[in-house]
Amino acid sequence: MPRPKHTKTRSHQPVPSPRCWRAAWPEPSSASLQFGSNTAPPKPIQRWSASDYAKNGRFVQEMAGAVFAMLASKPGERILDLGCGDGVLTTEIKATGADVLGVDLSDELLAVARMKGLRVRKLDGHALDFVSEFDAVFSNMALHWMRKPKLVIAGVYRALKPRGRFVAEFGGHGNVAAIATAMRAVGVLRNGNPELVTPWFFPTVEEYGALLTEGGFTVKEIALVPRLTPLKTGIEGWLRTFGRSLFDQFAEPERTKFVGKVIELLRPSLCDSRGVWTADHVRVRFIAERGA
Repeated sequence: MPRPKHTKTRSHQPVPSPRCWRAAWPEPSSASLQFGSNTAPPKPIQRWSASDYAKNGRFVQEMAGAVFAMLASKPGERILDLGCGDGVLTTEIKATGADVLGVDLSDELLAVARMKGLRVRKLDGHALDFVSEFDAVFSNMALHWMRKPKLVIAGVYRALKPRGRFVAEFGGHGNVAAIATAMRAVGVLRNGNPELVTPWFFPTVEEYGALLTEGGFTVKEIALVPRLTPLKTGIEGWLRTFGRSLFDQFAEPERTKFVGKVIELLRPSLCDSRGVWTADHVRVRFIAERGA
């Protein structure tokens, strides 16, 4: 698939080409689009800080080169950026000449995106209200925060034009396994709310591929991609940015003690002899096509 033109500010790190697992499922049927009666979006539990995200989470965009190339946006295409955050990749999609709309639930991140001159809306990914409007739906590192994937897939299907493509990368099975285990362990000791400990959906490629097919998509390519990620600001920045749904239930100074306990559990596994921290990320990356 050809790489789209990028702006000169692109700083994506090169990533190894994973072994791609290709779908071998039957063609989707219209009957498979019915997902059952549990259609209420889950209550959002993560609160985002734009400044923390810009400082501690920039690797999310810097490592998006492969999925951005898979999107291959073209001038004039209408594209939905699902979970656009502060709009860094939305800006790059716009630079290709596409007509892009970003959606997210965080008021703070959306405010930053609007300051960049982007067209964005506050909208839950479980409750997309578009009908046959987009040539492609793109999502980078957001789908694992949407804990009812059937609702998301159904909304993306409705939003796409016939033969439209769904292109995304998000946390897969085994993602941040060490980090999540440490958070659970300390959460139990501190009597934390278990629903806030690891509020993510990390499927296998077989599981998510089957959900896409059930939702009316033909899976063109899907892979589980290990992405060990050096953390420029260390593990504490990661925890306070991406794990704040757990830590925010405690007041200071208990919160800082809690974070410190998690860090000490993780140090033998994720911190090297030079003091460099690495996050044990694993991603699902895919492209799927809506039926006619």
